[in-house]
Amino acid sequence: MKTTPFTHFHEALGARMAPFAGYLMPIEYTGIKDEHNTVRARLGVFDVSHMGEFWVKGPKAFDLVQLLTSNDVAALVDGKVQYTCFPNETGGIVDDLLVYRFSAEKYLLVVNASNIEKDWNWCVKHARALGMNVETDLENASDAICQLAVQGPLALQAMQKLTSANVLDMEYYTFRQIPFAGLDRVIFSTTGYTGSGGCEIYAYNADAERLWNAVLAAGTDEGIQPIGLGARDTLRLEAGFCLYGHEIDDDHSPIEAGLGWITKFVPGNDFINRAYHERLQREKPSRYLKPFEVLDKGIARQGYTVEDAGGNEIGVVCSGTVSPLTGKSIGTAYVKSGFHALNTEVFVRVRNKSLKAKIVKTPFF
Repeated sequence: MKTTPFTHFHEALGARMAPFAGYLMPIEYTGIKDEHNTVRARLGVFDVSHMGEFWVKGPKAFDLVQLLTSNDVAALVDGKVQYTCFPNETGGIVDDLLVYRFSAEKYLLVVNASNIEKDWNWCVKHARALGMNVETDLENASDAICQLAVQGPLALQAMQKLTSANVLDMEYYTFRQIPFAGLDRVIFSTTGYTGSGGCEIYAYNADAERLWNAVLAAGTDEGIQPIGLGARDTLRLEAGFCLYGHEIDDDHSPIEAGLGWITKFVPGNDFINRAYHERLQREKPSRYLKPFEVLDKGIARQGYTVEDAGGNEIGVVCSGTVSPLTGKSIGTAYVKSGFHALNTEVFVRVRNKSLKAKIVKTPFF
């Protein structure tokens, strides 16, 4: 099992550790509710070094990324980040990811830890089909890069102490290469997966200890805490963000998942299987990913059946939890067309009980 350059810090702090995507990762430190609400109110730091990073370079870099991803890479300029997905050839999604544009011939793709090998093979396959030199034009840097995500309303205020560059005014979904925490250069971005703002810091593994100590020290006055993957999941769900293997997978289109906004049917964006998704958008899906709130007492979990008032199956739960912030039971589910409108009443089958729920909007807070 792999570890990250920060694992010894997690263990020294008494984190509950568990396997995740082939890595030994911290699940919680002081408890999911406490960590969750710390990020909502102040700031927390996540070790996300398990994420994958691929460099795509050379004269055909744009062509490859445009082919592989559903969003329109032509809309990017240097220093911008784009949320997107890899459509597969059968109507689903290989993975969702971030695309960082460094130049017209240099991009960084940040992918999910659980899909690194699958995504890398997907990129290599299509790079070769385009005639690219895989040895020079693609680089899997996943094992060489560490990453901390500092999230929460006070995150940028705290991190500004560690750099002479102005990060307080950085726009959402942008990045810069800046001196930081005594390091000559890191990649500093403002994307976030919690709904409470913040930043991500990419550095080389050799600099991990200095980075961790500096970030924790800089956030002391603001009340920074290390945060585990348990709260990362409740935060992203509360914010309405998709998680691969839950809301999105190889069998669901981005159109069904409510990700039409990252699926651009514009001239020149001839991504893999575009015609299928374009037709699905035009003709309307038979199922939709929707957020819901459970009105009765109980918690919906992934895989639970969603029913109509007559007990007929109309969908399946993707994610579910009790919001640590509001105390409400929330979740997401794919439901049949006709049951996806706001405030529609549905029922979640929890063992031998049918719990009343309703379709709502995100974020849940």
